[in-house]
Amino acid sequence: MSLADYSGAAACPGCLTATEAVERASKAASEEARDVQLSLPTIHCAGCISTVERGLMARDGIVDVRVNLTRKRAVVHAEPSVTDEEIVAAISALGYEAMPLDGATLSAGESDRLARDLAMRLGVSGFAMMNVMLLSVAVWSGAADATRDLFHWISAAIALPTVVFSAQPFFKSAWSALRVARLNMDVPISLAILLASAMSLYETVNSGAHAYFDAALSLTFFLLAGRYLDQRMRSTARSAATELAAMEAPTALRLIGAEAETVPLAEVVVGDLLLVQPGARVPADGTIAVGASELDRSFLTGETDPVAVTVGSEVKAGEINLTGPLTIRTTAVGADTLLHSLAELVTMAEAAKSRYNSLADRAAQIYAPAVHLLALAAFLVWLWLTGGDVRHALNIAVAVLIITCPCALGLAVPAVSTVASGRLFKHGLLVKHPTALERLAEVDEVIFDKTGTLTVGAPVLANAEGIDAGDLAVAAALARGSAHPRSRAIAAAASRLGIAPADVSGLKEVPGYGIEGSYMGKPVRLGRPSWIGAETGEATVMRIGDAEPVAFHFIDDLRPGAIELISALKAQGLPVTLLSGDAPGIVEAFAERVGIDTWQAGVLPDEKADVLRAKAAEGKRVLMVGDGLNDTAALALAHVSIAPGSALEATRVAADFVLLAPNLMRIADALRVGRSARKRILENFGVAAVYNMIAIPIAFIGLATPLAAAIAMSTSSIIVSLNALRTR
Repeated sequence: MSLADYSGAAACPGCLTATEAVERASKAASEEARDVQLSLPTIHCAGCISTVERGLMARDGIVDVRVNLTRKRAVVHAEPSVTDEEIVAAISALGYEAMPLDGATLSAGESDRLARDLAMRLGVSGFAMMNVMLLSVAVWSGAADATRDLFHWISAAIALPTVVFSAQPFFKSAWSALRVARLNMDVPISLAILLASAMSLYETVNSGAHAYFDAALSLTFFLLAGRYLDQRMRSTARSAATELAAMEAPTALRLIGAEAETVPLAEVVVGDLLLVQPGARVPADGTIAVGASELDRSFLTGETDPVAVTVGSEVKAGEINLTGPLTIRTTAVGADTLLHSLAELVTMAEAAKSRYNSLADRAAQIYAPAVHLLALAAFLVWLWLTGGDVRHALNIAVAVLIITCPCALGLAVPAVSTVASGRLFKHGLLVKHPTALERLAEVDEVIFDKTGTLTVGAPVLANAEGIDAGDLAVAAALARGSAHPRSRAIAAAASRLGIAPADVSGLKEVPGYGIEGSYMGKPVRLGRPSWIGAETGEATVMRIGDAEPVAFHFIDDLRPGAIELISALKAQGLPVTLLSGDAPGIVEAFAERVGIDTWQAGVLPDEKADVLRAKAAEGKRVLMVGDGLNDTAALALAHVSIAPGSALEATRVAADFVLLAPNLMRIADALRVGRSARKRILENFGVAAVYNMIAIPIAFIGLATPLAAAIAMSTSSIIVSLNALRTR
C-alpha cells in the first residue's frame, strides 16, 4: 500500500504529513480488521473530516478511517477488540455525533440484482424505441411500397427481440397469475404488448400500410420505468426476526467442576451451570447461582440504568454482564428463551404487515378485469359490425388494450414514492418499505419509546460544574477503572471541562456496588450510597476518607427537537403515548418534561406488542417510534414505524423508516411529506381516470389506431410523472 493511497483521505491533499501517512499505511496492514459504518450528521466542513480522521487514527485498534462529507458518513477500519460503542464514544469525545449504520440496508439499492436487471431491460427498450420511432418517421413522411415494407421489416428485426427480452418481467408475472386462475395488472400489459407486436408482424408480412412496433416498445419502456422506480423503493428483504436471533451468543462457557469449557449453544441444556464473564452477553435464560454484578438490560426492557443482580436473580438471554463474573443455572435454552419468543412475535407481525395492499394493488383488482372486458367487447362488436372482418376488429381491440394499458396507473405510485423518498433522505430519513409512505399518511396516533428514542440513551453528569475540580479529578480517576455507563459519564464530563484524572492507586471494582482505590493515603470509594455509608438518597456518591460524600446527579439528555415534535404532533391532532420500561416515577417526570399526557411505565416487550395489537383491534393506525430490542415486536406490529439510526440493527431492520438525522422534528416533516405523497398519488389516479374516460370511447368507436393509442398512453404517463415532481 503506497502513500498515494492516502493522499486524499483528510481534509486536503496536504493535510497528512509523511509521518502520519506512514503510520496509517502501517496500521492498515492488519488483515483481521473489520469495517464499521457510521453516520456523522453534524459534520459540515473539511476541518471536521480532518478532526475525526486524525482523532480516531490516534487511538489504539483503529486501522483506517475514511470520512465522506457529501454523504456525512464514515467507514472505520478497526481491530476486532474495538467495539462499535467505543468508536462512537471516541467520535463523541471529539465533539461530533455518531450513529452506527446497517451497511447492508443502506447499500441495498446499489447491490440489488433485480434493480440492475430492470435498469438493463429499461435501457435496451429505450434504445430500441428511439430507433424504431426514427424509422416510423420515414413511413409517416410518405414512404410507400417496397421502401415502407423495408422499414417495417427493419423495425420488426429491432422490436421483436427487444420485446422478448425487455418485457420478460411482465410476461413472467402474468403467467404466474394465470396459472392460478387470477388476474393482475401484468395480464393486460402483456396482452397489449403481445397483440401489438403480433398485429404489427401480421401487417408487415401482408405489406400493410401501418405497423405498431413503436407502440409495443413505448408500452414496454414506460412500464419498465414504473417498475424500476418501484424497485428503487425496496430495501433489503432481511427479516428482523433473523436479526433478533443474531443477538444470541453462539457459544457458552459451561462449567464442569472447577473447569470452564467453551461449547456451542446448541449443546447447552436446562440445568447446566454457565460462566458469564464481564462484558459478555448472557447466552440463555437462568438464575444466578454464584456472583453479583450489574446487567445492561436497556435493549431488552428499556431501563435506563444498569440493574444490580445477585444470587437468585433472574437473567435473560441477550443481556450484557457489566462488572463481575456470574455463574448462572439455565432455566430455558434455545427456542424457549425470551429472546426467541420476541423473534416469533416479530415474525408474525412482519407477516401481517406484508398483507397490506398498496393503493396501486387495490386499483389493479378493479382495473385489470375491466380492461379485458372492454377489449373483448370492442372485438366482438366490430366483428359483428364489419361482417366478420377479424383483421379490423382485432386492430380496434388492440387499440383499446393499448390506450387502456395501465402505464399511468403503474407510474402513479412509484413516481411519487421515489420523489418523496428522495426528499426525505435529504432530510435524514431513509425509507425502507415500498408501502411505508402510504401507511404514514394514514396515521392517527403516535406511540414513543423513551430511552434512546426521545432521549440520547446514555447518562450525562448534570452537576459537573457544581462539583469541586479536585473531587471531579478523583472521581474521573476512579471512573477509568470501570465500564459502567455512569463511570463513562463522569470521565467524559471531566474531559469536557479539561480536568485531568488524579493519581489514584489500587483501583478495584466491586461488582454491583462501585469502585474503590487509594488517594493520597486515604481510601476512596465511588458507587452506591449504601456501600459507601452515606445517608444521601443520591444514586451515585463518592467519599474520600472521612470527608463528606460528594453527590453526582445524572440525567438522560433529550434528543434535539423532542419537545418541539410532541407539540407539533398535538397541533396536528394526533394523540401521543409514551411506553417505557423505566420506573413509574422516572417516566411520569419525563412525560411531564416533554408534554406527554398519556404514559405507561414498567412495560415489558410482550406488553408493548399487546398494546399495539389492542390499538389495531380498535381500528387505530399507529406510528411507533422506538430503538431497543424491547421495541422490535411493537415496531413490526405498528401500522408504520420509525427507528433512530443509533438503534440496534434488529430494530432498524424491523422499522419502515430509519431516522439518520439527529433532530426528531424530521418525523413531523415525514408525516407532512407522507400526506403530500398520498395526495399526489390520488391526483395521479384521477389523471389516469380522466384520460381513460376520454380515450376509451375514442378507441372503442374505431377513431384511434394502435399508434395513436400509444401516443395517448405515453402522454398520460408523462403527465403523471410531472405531477409526481410536485411532491418536492
